[in-house]
Amino acid sequence: MFEQAPVKVEREKEFKQLKSALERVFAREQVEKFLRQLGKKSIKAREFEQVLDKKLVEAVDQQFTGSGETARKLYDSLALSDQGLIREFYLSSVDQVDSELRRKYQKLFTYY
Repeated sequence: MFEQAPVKVEREKEFKQLKSALERVFAREQVEKFLRQLGKKSIKAREFEQVLDKKLVEAVDQQFTGSGETARKLYDSLALSDQGLIREFYLSSVDQVDSELRRKYQKLFTYY
């Protein structure tokens, strides 16, 4: 079985802030709101850069919005290795969306 080697996070504060916001976006009570926002903007679920550019994290997570930060700004402040970890976290969160919601928003999860 493949086991990923641990990667040390260089900018822990920014990394934790962005990861926490993404965790809240993918929480059971928020994820459908996030998926609706993706649909309104015609963004596929796995298009992380588009999510950042269209400020969808801020649109869904009111706690993050109140912080005065933007997801894009935090992401851009991270080292490349940290960005890779955040992107991987986001994509794995997308993959864990409930199957019922995946069916309901199937256009967001098709990639052809």
